[in-house]
Amino acid sequence: MPDDEKDRIGKCAEEPASVEMDGQKVTQHRLKDQIEADKYLAAKETAKSKKLGVRLVKIVPPGAV
Repeated sequence: MPDDEKDRIGKCAEEPASVEMDGQKVTQHRLKDQIEADKYLAAKETAKSKKLGVRLVKIVPPGAV
């Protein structure tokens, strides 16, 4: 995902949903929407990485041969 798209989504989630000037009314985005935007951006970043999401290892307790 291009950085400008990621920045745009993040900024939209941080900015108010609506603003009224003379009455000074500001409405934020719902917390659920902000969390979903954060999860979306994190998932996109994770999918882009080259690392494995799951690593399998064999655990051998000390003294066991």
